[in-house]
Amino acid sequence: MSDIEDFLAMLAAERGAARNTLLAYGRDLRQAEEMLGVTLAEAKPAQLARLGQGWSSLAPSTLARKVSALRQYYGFLIDEGDREDDPTHALPRPATRRPLPKILGHAQVEALFQRAEEEASGDKPEAVRLLAMLELLYGSGLRATELVSLPLSAVPRDEPFLTVTGKGGQARLVPVSSRAKKVLSRWLALREDGSQWLFPSRKAHLSRVRLFQMLKELAARAGLPPEKLSPHVLRHAFATHLLEGGADLRALQTLLGHADIATTQIYTHVDAARLVKLVNERHPLAQARRSD
Repeated sequence: MSDIEDFLAMLAAERGAARNTLLAYGRDLRQAEEMLGVTLAEAKPAQLARLGQGWSSLAPSTLARKVSALRQYYGFLIDEGDREDDPTHALPRPATRRPLPKILGHAQVEALFQRAEEEASGDKPEAVRLLAMLELLYGSGLRATELVSLPLSAVPRDEPFLTVTGKGGQARLVPVSSRAKKVLSRWLALREDGSQWLFPSRKAHLSRVRLFQMLKELAARAGLPPEKLSPHVLRHAFATHLLEGGADLRALQTLLGHADIATTQIYTHVDAARLVKLVNERHPLAQARRSD
């Protein structure tokens, strides 16, 4: 195996990188090697600096991914003892920012749940199923794919956790609230037998596309703009509202199943106003100014 293949194998085994990430990183590294005309493992900083010219027309997000792939690759070589110096200081510095997630306010979430609970007040299976999925998206922070592909065996009997298989096939435990467990129990009593999936649909499980449609239809019935709602928006709301409540960023990383804490840090912007207010009201110097 080449150094690049060894690096990709490490990403898959140790960091649980998704297949698309591995394909993109492998493509980026091999293309960089072709542009330089030398083995990446032996490239010098002056040679890496030439990549900036070849990448000048790329979108900032694409450039950021390529630079990240190279930085991680050289970090891997250094960790393995295959290289002593880090030449990545010669790489271009992409000026890019991750897009901020759409956010649902507390009142909007309450309106959504109120409508879903009203519709699920009877024993209509479709309505109870939708409420159960809503509870897991907002109450446990699941991704759309994680939710619809939940096997029946993931539902706990006594423990308040779900076993979820996330990106890269990595399994994690996510908490299930008491109210979510009650709705799940109602759904299990109404659900047809014979499928291995928690949310079955014909011979397989409910599709992501159908989940998106159901949520947008619910938003419209709740008086919310349908374009504002998606499974990912509910996942963002889960993370945002936990941070507002004082959750630790590392704990949130575990709950969301992020391999890198940098991915979780995007949520810290939403709490900026509260933190500024906290400093202004609670910092000792602020207290001293008021007493003066």
